[in-house]
Amino acid sequence: MRHGSIPGAHGRVRPLTLLSDPVLHARCEDVTDFGPELALLVEDMFATMYAAQGVGLAANQVGEALRVFVYDCPDDDDVRHLGHIVNPRLVGTDGIVLRGPEGCLSLPGLEAGTERHDEATVEGRTVTGAPITVRGTGFFARCLQHECDHLDGTVYADRVTGWRHRKLMRQVTRASWHRAGSPA
Repeated sequence: MRHGSIPGAHGRVRPLTLLSDPVLHARCEDVTDFGPELALLVEDMFATMYAAQGVGLAANQVGEALRVFVYDCPDDDDVRHLGHIVNPRLVGTDGIVLRGPEGCLSLPGLEAGTERHDEATVEGRTVTGAPITVRGTGFFARCLQHECDHLDGTVYADRVTGWRHRKLMRQVTRASWHRAGSPA
């Protein structure tokens, strides 16, 4: 039997921000209040991530320009990593650089080959303000780098170059979610 609550079980699913939303393209602010509003945001982020069937979600993807992300992501050995990081800093990347398929809940249904290191270390705080260090390898390292990028105003499409970028942007312009919203 599991002790404690399941992340997101008490949260509400929030609308996702899409590529054209300016909040995705600006650096998020540091969290200074580690109170109940932050805990509620983290719960809502887990609920939203699970509802969208994602493995990570940054606060600006639900319209909050705060430095927070949640994750429930396997590594390449299929070990599950579950948690959240407040005020994360990507303090190290190592290993080899791999180009692998990368998608994003803010660009639904699309992916592109994106280069990332296969090892990453992130430092930050928990929702209660306690210091935390998270190390990831493989797919989980990709997730950590992707979510840290979000909080700096970068989406994976910004890292894709050449023909891959042109192809991805053509797919964006044809996507139903893009046609329903404003241009990217």
